[in-house]
Amino acid sequence: MTVDIGGERQTQRPPTSLQTLAKYLELSLDAGESLIMTEPQNQICAMYVGDPFGREADLRICGAVEQPTVDEILRLTHVGTNDCAIDGQAYRFVRSFTKVGRRGAVVFAPV
Repeated sequence: MTVDIGGERQTQRPPTSLQTLAKYLELSLDAGESLIMTEPQNQICAMYVGDPFGREADLRICGAVEQPTVDEILRLTHVGTNDCAIDGQAYRFVRSFTKVGRRGAVVFAPV
């Protein structure tokens, strides 16, 4: 298996965090929407699919991720445009920030 992050190709198994991110990115791509990851509450981050600038009530929850996994996702991606390939599947997204309710959130918007 291969993972390519920022042009650096690695041949080992992709980190679990990137496999988790890829799973949620696929959900957002299927829906034609962005992936929104809220800041942790009790060590858990809620994952939503939807329009990060639309109504909060229109966001669809699609899962939850533990904070250590989220921390690694944030270490392996950066604000702005990201290009990565995980197991041969290319992902291109822009990472930015918003709020969901009173909580900060990270947005992964497909490009």
